[in-house]
Amino acid sequence: MIELSPNLKRTLNGTLLVLVLGLILWALGPVLTPFIVAAVLAYALNPLVDRISGWLGGRVPRWLAVVLVMLVFILAVLGVAMLIVPVVIKEGPIIRQQLPVLLDRGVIWVQQMFDRYGIPFEVNLGSLRGVVIEWLSNSSSTPAAPGEPSFVKSLLNSLMIGGSVALSVIGNLVLIPIALFYLLLDWDKFIATVFRLVPLRMREGVTSFVQEADTLLGQYLRGQLLVMIIMATYYSVGLMLFGLDLAWPVGIFTGLAVFVPYLGFGVGTVIAVVLGLLQFGLTKTLIMVGVVYTSGQMIESYYFTPRLVGERIGLHPLVVIFALLAFGQLFGFVGVLVALPCSAVLLVAVRRLRERYFRSDLYNN
Repeated sequence: MIELSPNLKRTLNGTLLVLVLGLILWALGPVLTPFIVAAVLAYALNPLVDRISGWLGGRVPRWLAVVLVMLVFILAVLGVAMLIVPVVIKEGPIIRQQLPVLLDRGVIWVQQMFDRYGIPFEVNLGSLRGVVIEWLSNSSSTPAAPGEPSFVKSLLNSLMIGGSVALSVIGNLVLIPIALFYLLLDWDKFIATVFRLVPLRMREGVTSFVQEADTLLGQYLRGQLLVMIIMATYYSVGLMLFGLDLAWPVGIFTGLAVFVPYLGFGVGTVIAVVLGLLQFGLTKTLIMVGVVYTSGQMIESYYFTPRLVGERIGLHPLVVIFALLAFGQLFGFVGVLVALPCSAVLLVAVRRLRERYFRSDLYNN
Protein backbone atom coordinates (compact mmCIF):
# COMPACT_ATOMS: atom_id res chain seq x y z
CA MET A 1 0.00 0.00 0.00
CA ILE A 2 1.36 3.42 -0.98
CA GLU A 3 2.00 5.74 1.94
CA LEU A 4 1.08 9.32 1.02
CA SER A 5 3.05 12.22 2.44
CA PRO A 6 1.21 14.82 4.54
CA ASN A 7 1.73 17.48 1.85
CA LEU A 8 0.27 15.24 -0.83
CA LYS A 9 -2.67 14.35 1.40
CA ARG A 10 -3.42 18.04 1.92
CA THR A 11 -3.13 18.59 -1.81
CA LEU A 12 -5.55 15.77 -2.57
CA ASN A 13 -7.98 17.01 0.06
CA GLY A 14 -7.82 20.50 -1.41
CA THR A 15 -8.37 19.13 -4.90
CA LEU A 16 -11.39 17.14 -3.69
CA LEU A 17 -12.78 20.27 -2.04
CA VAL A 18 -12.36 22.22 -5.27
CA LEU A 19 -14.14 19.47 -7.23
CA VAL A 20 -17.05 19.46 -4.78
CA LEU A 21 -17.33 23.25 -4.97
CA GLY A 22 -17.19 22.99 -8.75
CA LEU A 23 -20.10 20.54 -8.77
CA ILE A 24 -22.10 22.84 -6.51
CA LEU A 25 -21.39 25.78 -8.81
CA TRP A 26 -22.42 23.71 -11.83
CA ALA A 27 -25.67 22.61 -10.20
CA LEU A 28 -26.56 26.12 -8.98
CA GLY A 29 -25.16 27.94 -12.02
CA PRO A 30 -28.33 29.83 -13.04
CA VAL A 31 -28.99 30.93 -9.44
CA LEU A 32 -25.40 31.97 -8.70
CA THR A 33 -24.83 33.81 -11.98
CA PRO A 34 -25.98 37.29 -10.83
CA PHE A 35 -24.01 36.97 -7.58
CA ILE A 36 -20.87 35.88 -9.42
CA VAL A 37 -21.21 38.80 -11.83
CA ALA A 38 -21.74 41.18 -8.92
CA ALA A 39 -18.69 39.76 -7.12
CA VAL A 40 -16.49 40.22 -10.22
CA LEU A 41 -17.73 43.78 -10.66
CA ALA A 42 -17.22 44.48 -6.95
CA TYR A 43 -13.65 43.23 -7.17
CA ALA A 44 -12.96 45.53 -10.13
CA LEU A 45 -14.72 48.60 -8.67
CA ASN A 46 -13.66 48.27 -5.01
CA PRO A 47 -10.28 50.07 -5.44
CA LEU A 48 -12.12 53.08 -6.86
CA VAL A 49 -14.57 53.05 -3.95
CA ASP A 50 -11.66 52.90 -1.49
CA ARG A 51 -9.98 55.85 -3.21
CA ILE A 52 -13.12 57.99 -3.19
CA SER A 53 -13.99 57.11 0.41
CA GLY A 54 -10.44 58.12 1.37
CA TRP A 55 -10.83 61.66 0.04
CA LEU A 56 -10.82 64.52 2.53
CA GLY A 57 -9.06 62.40 5.11
CA GLY A 58 -11.64 59.63 5.01
CA ARG A 59 -14.59 61.91 5.74
CA VAL A 60 -16.53 60.73 2.66
CA PRO A 61 -18.99 58.01 3.83
CA ARG A 62 -18.40 54.69 2.14
CA TRP A 63 -22.05 54.36 1.12
CA LEU A 64 -21.78 57.65 -0.74
CA ALA A 65 -18.62 56.49 -2.51
CA VAL A 66 -20.39 53.25 -3.48
CA VAL A 67 -23.37 55.17 -4.87
CA LEU A 68 -21.12 57.49 -6.90
CA VAL A 69 -19.11 54.62 -8.38
CA MET A 70 -22.23 52.63 -9.24
CA LEU A 71 -23.86 55.65 -10.88
CA VAL A 72 -20.80 56.23 -13.05
CA PHE A 73 -20.63 52.54 -13.95
CA ILE A 74 -24.35 52.31 -14.79
CA LEU A 75 -24.16 55.48 -16.89
CA ALA A 76 -21.19 54.03 -18.79
CA VAL A 77 -23.09 50.79 -19.47
CA LEU A 78 -26.18 52.72 -20.57
CA GLY A 79 -24.00 54.89 -22.81
CA VAL A 80 -22.65 51.84 -24.60
CA ALA A 81 -26.17 50.40 -24.88
CA MET A 82 -27.45 53.66 -26.37
CA LEU A 83 -24.79 53.36 -29.05
CA ILE A 84 -26.02 49.90 -30.04
CA VAL A 85 -29.81 50.06 -29.58
CA PRO A 86 -30.39 52.89 -32.12
CA VAL A 87 -28.34 50.94 -34.65
CA VAL A 88 -30.50 47.85 -34.14
CA ILE A 89 -33.75 49.82 -34.37
CA LYS A 90 -32.65 51.76 -37.45
CA GLU A 91 -30.89 49.04 -39.40
CA GLY A 92 -33.08 46.06 -38.41
CA PRO A 93 -35.92 46.71 -40.89
CA ILE A 94 -33.43 47.62 -43.63
CA ILE A 95 -31.53 44.38 -43.10
CA ARG A 96 -34.80 42.42 -43.23
CA GLN A 97 -35.68 44.01 -46.57
CA GLN A 98 -32.23 43.74 -48.14
CA LEU A 99 -31.19 40.32 -46.83
CA PRO A 100 -32.89 38.32 -49.64
CA VAL A 101 -31.26 40.58 -52.24
CA LEU A 102 -27.86 40.23 -50.61
CA LEU A 103 -28.38 36.47 -50.43
CA ASP A 104 -29.14 36.35 -54.18
CA ARG A 105 -26.01 38.33 -55.00
CA GLY A 106 -23.85 36.22 -52.72
CA VAL A 107 -25.06 32.91 -54.15
CA ILE A 108 -24.62 34.14 -57.72
CA TRP A 109 -21.11 35.38 -56.94
CA VAL A 110 -20.15 32.04 -55.37
CA GLN A 111 -21.69 30.18 -58.32
CA GLN A 112 -19.64 32.24 -60.78
CA MET A 113 -16.44 31.62 -58.80
CA PHE A 114 -16.98 27.84 -58.88
CA ASP A 115 -17.91 27.90 -62.57
CA ARG A 116 -14.74 29.84 -63.39
CA TYR A 117 -12.58 27.05 -61.98
CA GLY A 118 -14.76 24.24 -63.35
CA ILE A 119 -15.92 23.01 -59.95
CA PRO A 120 -19.43 21.50 -59.93
CA PHE A 121 -21.61 23.54 -57.59
CA GLU A 122 -25.38 23.82 -57.65
CA VAL A 123 -27.66 25.78 -55.31
CA ASN A 124 -31.44 25.96 -55.55
CA LEU A 125 -31.62 29.73 -55.23
CA GLY A 126 -35.42 29.79 -55.21
CA SER A 127 -35.72 27.37 -52.30
CA LEU A 128 -33.01 29.10 -50.30
CA ARG A 129 -34.58 32.49 -50.87
CA GLY A 130 -38.01 31.08 -49.92
CA VAL A 131 -36.66 29.78 -46.59
CA VAL A 132 -35.15 33.17 -45.77
CA ILE A 133 -38.33 35.05 -46.71
CA GLU A 134 -40.47 32.64 -44.67
CA TRP A 135 -38.20 33.08 -41.64
CA LEU A 136 -38.34 36.86 -41.97
CA SER A 137 -42.13 36.77 -42.38
CA ASN A 138 -42.58 34.61 -39.29
CA SER A 139 -40.39 36.93 -37.24
CA SER A 140 -42.68 39.84 -38.05
CA SER A 141 -46.05 38.15 -38.56
CA THR A 142 -47.84 40.42 -36.10
CA PRO A 143 -48.32 43.91 -37.55
CA ALA A 144 -46.68 46.73 -35.69
CA ALA A 145 -48.71 49.40 -34.01
CA PRO A 146 -48.85 52.81 -35.69
CA GLY A 147 -45.58 54.63 -35.13
CA GLU A 148 -43.87 51.52 -33.74
CA PRO A 149 -41.01 50.00 -35.78
CA SER A 150 -41.81 46.48 -36.98
CA PHE A 151 -38.42 45.30 -35.74
CA VAL A 152 -39.25 46.48 -32.22
CA LYS A 153 -42.63 44.75 -32.48
CA SER A 154 -41.04 41.46 -33.48
CA LEU A 155 -38.58 41.81 -30.64
CA LEU A 156 -41.44 42.34 -28.19
CA ASN A 157 -43.23 39.30 -29.63
CA SER A 158 -40.09 37.22 -29.10
CA LEU A 159 -39.92 38.36 -25.49
CA MET A 160 -43.57 37.39 -25.02
CA ILE A 161 -42.94 33.95 -26.49
CA GLY A 162 -39.90 33.38 -24.30
CA GLY A 163 -41.44 34.92 -21.20
CA SER A 164 -39.40 32.86 -18.76
CA VAL A 165 -36.18 33.93 -20.43
CA ALA A 166 -37.25 37.57 -20.37
CA LEU A 167 -38.18 37.36 -16.69
CA SER A 168 -34.84 35.75 -15.92
CA VAL A 169 -32.97 38.52 -17.72
CA ILE A 170 -34.99 41.24 -15.99
CA GLY A 171 -34.50 39.54 -12.62
CA ASN A 172 -30.73 39.45 -13.14
CA LEU A 173 -30.67 43.10 -14.21
CA VAL A 174 -32.40 44.02 -10.95
CA LEU A 175 -30.52 41.61 -8.70
CA ILE A 176 -26.98 42.36 -9.93
CA PRO A 177 -26.99 46.07 -8.91
CA ILE A 178 -28.49 45.21 -5.51
CA ALA A 179 -25.88 42.53 -4.85
CA LEU A 180 -23.14 44.83 -6.17
CA PHE A 181 -24.16 47.62 -3.79
CA TYR A 182 -24.02 45.41 -0.68
CA LEU A 183 -20.78 43.75 -1.76
CA LEU A 184 -19.08 47.11 -2.32
CA LEU A 185 -20.47 48.49 0.93
CA ASP A 186 -19.12 45.62 3.06
CA TRP A 187 -16.32 44.30 0.83
CA ASP A 188 -13.66 44.30 3.56
CA LYS A 189 -16.03 42.58 6.00
CA PHE A 190 -16.87 39.86 3.44
CA ILE A 191 -13.18 39.23 2.75
CA ALA A 192 -12.35 39.13 6.47
CA THR A 193 -15.24 36.72 7.13
CA VAL A 194 -14.11 34.36 4.37
CA PHE A 195 -10.50 34.56 5.55
CA ARG A 196 -11.48 33.62 9.11
CA LEU A 197 -12.92 30.36 7.79
CA VAL A 198 -9.48 29.28 6.55
CA PRO A 199 -7.70 26.87 8.95
CA LEU A 200 -4.78 28.48 10.78
CA ARG A 201 -2.18 26.12 9.28
CA MET A 202 -3.36 26.99 5.76
CA ARG A 203 -3.60 30.76 6.12
CA GLU A 204 -0.07 31.50 5.01
CA GLY A 205 -0.52 29.53 1.79
CA VAL A 206 -3.98 30.95 1.15
CA THR A 207 -2.73 34.50 1.71
CA SER A 208 0.13 33.95 -0.72
CA PHE A 209 -2.26 32.49 -3.28
CA VAL A 210 -4.73 35.37 -2.97
CA GLN A 211 -1.98 37.95 -3.30
CA GLU A 212 -0.60 36.29 -6.42
CA ALA A 213 -4.05 35.99 -8.00
CA ASP A 214 -4.89 39.58 -7.05
CA THR A 215 -1.69 40.88 -8.67
CA LEU A 216 -2.35 38.84 -11.82
CA LEU A 217 -5.96 39.97 -12.12
CA GLY A 218 -5.14 43.60 -11.42
CA GLN A 219 -2.47 43.72 -14.12
CA TYR A 220 -4.76 41.93 -16.56
CA LEU A 221 -7.79 44.16 -15.99
CA ARG A 222 -5.80 47.41 -16.22
CA GLY A 223 -4.01 46.29 -19.36
CA GLN A 224 -7.19 44.96 -20.97
CA LEU A 225 -9.01 48.24 -20.29
CA LEU A 226 -6.27 50.19 -22.10
CA VAL A 227 -6.43 47.77 -25.05
CA MET A 228 -10.22 48.17 -25.26
CA ILE A 229 -10.02 51.98 -25.31
CA ILE A 230 -7.26 52.02 -27.92
CA MET A 231 -8.96 49.49 -30.20
CA ALA A 232 -12.36 51.21 -29.90
CA THR A 233 -10.73 54.42 -31.11
CA TYR A 234 -8.85 52.61 -33.86
CA TYR A 235 -11.88 50.78 -35.29
CA SER A 236 -14.06 53.90 -35.10
CA VAL A 237 -11.55 56.10 -36.92
CA GLY A 238 -10.79 53.40 -39.49
CA LEU A 239 -14.45 52.83 -40.36
CA MET A 240 -15.07 56.57 -40.43
CA LEU A 241 -12.25 57.08 -42.96
CA PHE A 242 -13.97 54.55 -45.24
CA GLY A 243 -17.19 56.54 -44.90
CA LEU A 244 -19.35 54.07 -42.99
CA ASP A 245 -22.37 55.93 -41.63
CA LEU A 246 -22.41 54.09 -38.30
CA ALA A 247 -18.63 54.05 -37.88
CA TRP A 248 -18.52 55.23 -34.27
CA PRO A 249 -21.16 52.87 -32.79
CA VAL A 250 -19.76 49.87 -34.66
CA GLY A 251 -16.14 50.79 -33.90
CA ILE A 252 -16.75 51.40 -30.21
CA PHE A 253 -18.72 48.17 -29.88
CA THR A 254 -15.97 46.17 -31.61
CA GLY A 255 -13.24 47.75 -29.50
CA LEU A 256 -15.03 47.12 -26.22
CA ALA A 257 -15.97 43.60 -27.30
CA VAL A 258 -12.31 42.55 -27.58
CA PHE A 259 -12.62 41.87 -23.85
CA VAL A 260 -14.13 38.56 -25.01
CA PRO A 261 -11.43 37.03 -27.25
CA TYR A 262 -12.48 35.82 -30.72
CA LEU A 263 -16.21 36.29 -30.02
CA GLY A 264 -16.07 40.08 -29.78
CA PHE A 265 -13.93 40.47 -32.89
CA GLY A 266 -16.15 38.03 -34.84
CA VAL A 267 -19.40 39.78 -33.93
CA GLY A 268 -17.94 43.18 -34.76
CA THR A 269 -16.74 41.92 -38.13
CA VAL A 270 -20.16 40.49 -39.00
CA ILE A 271 -21.88 43.78 -38.09
CA ALA A 272 -19.42 45.78 -40.19
CA VAL A 273 -19.85 43.42 -43.17
CA VAL A 274 -23.66 43.62 -43.08
CA LEU A 275 -23.75 47.40 -42.73
CA GLY A 276 -21.04 47.78 -45.37
CA LEU A 277 -22.96 45.64 -47.86
CA LEU A 278 -26.07 47.75 -47.32
CA GLN A 279 -24.19 50.99 -47.86
CA PHE A 280 -21.29 50.27 -50.24
CA GLY A 281 -21.70 46.93 -51.94
CA LEU A 282 -19.42 43.91 -51.94
CA THR A 283 -16.11 45.25 -53.24
CA LYS A 284 -15.66 48.26 -50.95
CA THR A 285 -17.00 46.29 -47.98
CA LEU A 286 -14.38 43.56 -48.43
CA ILE A 287 -11.66 46.19 -48.75
CA MET A 288 -12.91 48.05 -45.65
CA VAL A 289 -13.18 44.95 -43.51
CA GLY A 290 -9.89 43.57 -44.81
CA VAL A 291 -7.97 46.76 -44.08
CA VAL A 292 -9.57 47.86 -40.81
CA TYR A 293 -10.38 44.56 -39.11
CA THR A 294 -7.49 42.43 -40.31
CA SER A 295 -4.92 45.07 -39.42
CA GLY A 296 -6.76 45.81 -36.17
CA GLN A 297 -6.67 42.17 -35.13
CA MET A 298 -2.97 41.92 -35.93
CA ILE A 299 -2.12 45.13 -34.07
CA GLU A 300 -4.15 44.09 -31.06
CA SER A 301 -2.84 40.51 -30.96
CA TYR A 302 0.83 41.11 -31.72
CA TYR A 303 1.48 44.56 -30.25
CA PHE A 304 -0.98 46.06 -27.78
CA THR A 305 -2.04 42.89 -25.95
CA PRO A 306 1.54 41.58 -25.48
CA ARG A 307 2.78 45.02 -24.36
CA LEU A 308 -0.13 46.17 -22.21
CA VAL A 309 -1.50 42.85 -21.01
CA GLY A 310 1.56 40.73 -21.74
CA GLU A 311 1.84 37.08 -20.89
CA ARG A 312 0.47 37.72 -17.41
CA ILE A 313 -2.31 35.19 -17.75
CA GLY A 314 -0.20 32.69 -19.65
CA LEU A 315 -3.14 30.82 -21.15
CA HIS A 316 -2.64 28.97 -24.42
CA PRO A 317 -5.12 29.95 -27.18
CA LEU A 318 -6.69 26.48 -27.03
CA VAL A 319 -7.16 26.88 -23.29
CA VAL A 320 -8.77 30.27 -23.90
CA ILE A 321 -11.25 28.73 -26.35
CA PHE A 322 -12.01 25.88 -23.94
CA ALA A 323 -12.51 28.32 -21.06
CA LEU A 324 -14.93 30.41 -23.11
CA LEU A 325 -16.95 27.33 -24.09
CA ALA A 326 -16.92 25.83 -20.60
CA PHE A 327 -17.94 28.99 -18.75
CA GLY A 328 -20.50 29.76 -21.44
CA GLN A 329 -22.04 26.31 -20.95
CA LEU A 330 -22.18 26.77 -17.17
CA PHE A 331 -23.29 30.41 -16.89
CA GLY A 332 -24.45 31.44 -20.37
CA PHE A 333 -23.28 34.67 -21.96
CA VAL A 334 -22.27 36.07 -18.58
CA GLY A 335 -19.96 33.09 -18.20
CA VAL A 336 -18.22 34.06 -21.43
CA LEU A 337 -17.57 37.53 -20.00
CA VAL A 338 -15.95 36.23 -16.80
CA ALA A 339 -14.20 33.24 -18.36
CA LEU A 340 -10.71 34.72 -18.63
CA PRO A 341 -10.53 36.41 -15.19
CA CYS A 342 -11.75 33.21 -13.53
CA SER A 343 -9.35 31.15 -15.64
CA ALA A 344 -6.49 33.36 -14.47
CA VAL A 345 -7.29 32.50 -10.85
CA LEU A 346 -7.59 28.81 -11.71
CA LEU A 347 -4.23 29.03 -13.47
CA VAL A 348 -2.56 30.20 -10.24
CA ALA A 349 -4.10 27.22 -8.43
CA VAL A 350 -2.97 24.78 -11.14
CA ARG A 351 0.59 26.13 -11.03
CA ARG A 352 0.75 25.64 -7.28
CA LEU A 353 -0.67 22.13 -7.50
CA ARG A 354 1.90 21.29 -10.17
CA GLU A 355 4.76 22.59 -8.01
CA ARG A 356 3.57 20.55 -5.04
CA TYR A 357 3.26 17.47 -7.22
CA PHE A 358 6.84 17.87 -8.49
CA ARG A 359 8.05 18.12 -4.88
CA SER A 360 5.99 15.17 -3.64
CA ASP A 361 7.24 11.66 -2.88
CA LEU A 362 4.80 10.27 -5.42
CA TYR A 363 6.65 12.03 -8.21
CA ASN A 364 10.23 11.69 -6.92
CA ASN A 365 10.09 8.05 -5.84
